[in-house]
Amino acid sequence: MRSSLIGPFRFDAMDLTPPPQKKGPKGSRAKVISELRKTQEHDLSRPSPSSKGGGDSLESPLGSPLSTRTPGLLPADTIQSCVLYFFENFYHTMPILDQSRMEQTLKEIDTRTEAYCLVGSICSFVVIQPDFHVQTTGDRPRTISMRRVVAQCLRLVEETLRVWNSYDHKDNPTLTDVLIAFFLSAAYFGLEKANAAWIHLREAITLAQLLGMHDEGTYKRGDVDGDIRRRLFWLLYISERGYALHKHRPLALHATIDYPIPTEDPIDAMTITGLICLCNLFRIIDDTFSRVWNTARSECSSIWLSDLQRQLEEALPEELNCPEAQEADLRISQQWLKIVVWQMSTASGCLSSTSTHASMSFTYPINVSKEIVAITSRLSRHAIEVHGIGLIEKLFDIACTLIDVMSCVPLETATFEVGPRDYLAHFHSLISTLRQGESRYVALLEGKIRDTLPTMASAFALSLPPAPLDRMLTHEESSMSSNSSPYNSPPLISSLPRFPALQTTSSSSSATTLPIPLPLPVTSLAGSPVYGRLPFGDGHHRIFP
Repeated sequence: MRSSLIGPFRFDAMDLTPPPQKKGPKGSRAKVISELRKTQEHDLSRPSPSSKGGGDSLESPLGSPLSTRTPGLLPADTIQSCVLYFFENFYHTMPILDQSRMEQTLKEIDTRTEAYCLVGSICSFVVIQPDFHVQTTGDRPRTISMRRVVAQCLRLVEETLRVWNSYDHKDNPTLTDVLIAFFLSAAYFGLEKANAAWIHLREAITLAQLLGMHDEGTYKRGDVDGDIRRRLFWLLYISERGYALHKHRPLALHATIDYPIPTEDPIDAMTITGLICLCNLFRIIDDTFSRVWNTARSECSSIWLSDLQRQLEEALPEELNCPEAQEADLRISQQWLKIVVWQMSTASGCLSSTSTHASMSFTYPINVSKEIVAITSRLSRHAIEVHGIGLIEKLFDIACTLIDVMSCVPLETATFEVGPRDYLAHFHSLISTLRQGESRYVALLEGKIRDTLPTMASAFALSLPPAPLDRMLTHEESSMSSNSSPYNSPPLISSLPRFPALQTTSSSSSATTLPIPLPLPVTSLAGSPVYGRLPFGDGHHRIFP
């Protein structure tokens, strides 16, 4: 009989629901909320245990002083709103928090430093979400500017790091420490601080390895902690592979343990099924591919790359029995990984104008873009947006690859036909809408259109001149793209080959034969140059000068 402690969040069971506007809360809910507010208000007003001369009397083995906490930074209504938001919006994609244990953590936030840091890391990750707002009693939701949201997130991250480092979590890590590092990484990723996000993701992975989470022998059947550890391991596995592909990073985790087993709860079963589908997707991009992607293309063959595309195509069933947010992640990640493999095919010179496999043709990104338009058109915006910058990056990568193809293979499409120009318009509209249009990828995509397809800029009302490269790049990104070079790129050339215009329809574009079987230089997804391409993610996406 499996434990039922892990499962989707039950709002009627959690002692965090904000109280009604007119009548005050009653029973256990009122007691928990009252205790939360009281402990937050008096966190620093209480004398520390050492000041009483009695040593450390807290119920924490860590013995960390409470004096390191900043008063008022984590008020009860913020904590309540963040925890509720997480379980309502993120549990399906991050099923790594246990409801009953989270309740206990919230009760111990004033007495256990580990609990305070976990809550702080969760809040720092949640407050950066574009549709999050603090629920307050008797008032309308508070809306604040993005600048203040970012400042609040940074304060929470700094607070959590400072308090977390006040005790020795490196020599004696716990599962909670792995969770703290993971949520800090997610917060930095939401702030678009890629290097900091990678550092804390790797810290979470290292702590997980110290706990033996990569060793199947450390798991015991029926252990609730074991179930959480297993889920967290695979979430770290997916996160590392996605980031490593995008930024050409080495891998530390490998598929060494069994998949998690769903509980008896039907909703939880759907969630874990979706998680396993995502694991299967990223396992196709195996260690061999990662090594080739990061080093040299000599090991590639068209047969191997074509087989990877086949596996990706068959990885997901037509009907997914999972929550909508998980479906968004699965479907878009599947198409993005197809583009990753296609980029490798391009760099390896394996594309052919006469290939019988659409995935090995020059125009394959058009097929992928068509799929993305169909997928995102039937999904709610919230299901896409809840994944934050990660999914926007993938959409942006696919859009940039589409632009590159359109610039080299101009397609004459009748006005009544849906084609690449329409797909690009959809990408632009979608990316401009997500996260209130405040992502840096909006400006980068528009700059890409202006630079590569100047004749289309007017159609997108892009009349302003493109921003200089140094203004579009942060210092971190500039150094990352310039110092990372697994392949030696040839010097930029001033003239570029053009393929003849192709007459296409929506049903035949993938079968078009190109008269010139040359490798199509395209933009890399991974943040470093490869043969005939410039770095993806560096803010200046072009195939040729």
